[in-house]
Amino acid sequence: MWTPPEKIRHAPPPGDWPTAEEAARSRLFSPIDVGPVRLRERTWVPAMVPWRASEDGFVTEPVLAWYERFAQGQPGAIVVEATGIRDVPSGPLLRIGDDRFVAGLATLVERVRRASGGRTRLFIQLIDFLRIRRRPPRERFLRAFLRITEGHRAATGAADDEAVREALVAMDDDRLRAVLSPREWEALTMGARERVTDTDLPHVRDLPRVLPGLFADAARRAKAAGFDGVELHYAHAYTMASFLSPTNTRTDGYGTTLEGRLRLPVEVFEAVRAEVGRDYAVGCRFLAEECIDGGGTVEDAVAHARAFAAAGMDFLSLSRGGKFDDAKQPKVGEAAYPYTGRSGYECMPTVRSDARGPFGRAVPAARRIRAAVRAAGFDTPIVVAGGICAFSQAEAILARGEADIVGAARQSLADPDWFRKMRLGLGAQIRRCRYTNYCEALDQKHKPVTCQLWDRIDVEACALRSPDGRRRLVAPPWSPPAP
Repeated sequence: MWTPPEKIRHAPPPGDWPTAEEAARSRLFSPIDVGPVRLRERTWVPAMVPWRASEDGFVTEPVLAWYERFAQGQPGAIVVEATGIRDVPSGPLLRIGDDRFVAGLATLVERVRRASGGRTRLFIQLIDFLRIRRRPPRERFLRAFLRITEGHRAATGAADDEAVREALVAMDDDRLRAVLSPREWEALTMGARERVTDTDLPHVRDLPRVLPGLFADAARRAKAAGFDGVELHYAHAYTMASFLSPTNTRTDGYGTTLEGRLRLPVEVFEAVRAEVGRDYAVGCRFLAEECIDGGGTVEDAVAHARAFAAAGMDFLSLSRGGKFDDAKQPKVGEAAYPYTGRSGYECMPTVRSDARGPFGRAVPAARRIRAAVRAAGFDTPIVVAGGICAFSQAEAILARGEADIVGAARQSLADPDWFRKMRLGLGAQIRRCRYTNYCEALDQKHKPVTCQLWDRIDVEACALRSPDGRRRLVAPPWSPPAP
């Protein structure tokens, strides 16, 4: 992952853990309404992809154990990982693109309800993504994958396509780059990647016609499975975020202008709302900043937030960066990963940072977005996350009106019980995240995600282990001491 050139090592903020009485009086542990759903506290575990589903997208016992373990920490809400709305192969990622997935998801809901004693609300994140291919071997790409054009023939002077291919193989990279188009060069050196602007492709051109129905059907299944609500995934490198981005230059009314870029995200939400009704929570996760050259800024996010609040979304969860646009070149045989460039760092900053540091890095943008939503007359709750790992830090964010709900992914992974420990006045027992992104490195390799602080503890005692048997897949159990 890219890191700021300063590489200043930052220590986590002091925990300043509350007593049980102080926690009971705090904003963090006070209730809040998210549309029709009441959270018992303002603590939130954002969506994380743990790579535990079956290869065909079904809930497995490792998936159930993953969410059950977070639920034992009794946060106000948990958001289930990005779950595909299409019924297409996507590896060990959850899917909700067909009714056959509902039974497994209903079991997941029941496990969370039971493990949290009914304290935790459960949302599921719905995602669509376009095709991305692995970086091919150079000769394989040129001899088999590249579609030969008149430009290639003219550049090589070869008489037939096979001769053109061999001439291209023989070129050095400088010469080859001059012959190939920018997208062909990208397909060779990064792996081919579809964009929402590829309207020459019928399935991309038809996205505005197809996606509202797909999202609505997925939301219907989520409601049938018993989830308290859905979070529409409008963030990072994926389809809906790409529609919102200033890089979206579609000329069919779904790009180019701010209004055009907002059109499909609002239509998707309206289709979902029509399907599930107003008594079901629907919100979205979107980017406060894209953190790429020419990408979306806080000003864009302010406009998006106002539009989403006006449309009637029940919550707005903010993230940053995580784009393909500045991803590092993958190895041959691997796909580009959208968290390796500067935008990826801004999404998941580490303890090695610039002067701003990694803790609460997203808060200034959240402050501006929330203020703009309130000024427009809406009380839509704003969820902020990113390096929030201490009680005083979270409480101050809420007290200053910078957000309404505090999310913590990596800290919750480090200690799934940390919210509960704070609430019980046992903050000294919290296992604190080191923010080295050990977990992110596993995600990049599509390995089951764990935390270095606990994945080698009593491995033999854990029934669920990594395929090599060396790591436990859930954090060790914890119970509060007897009174």
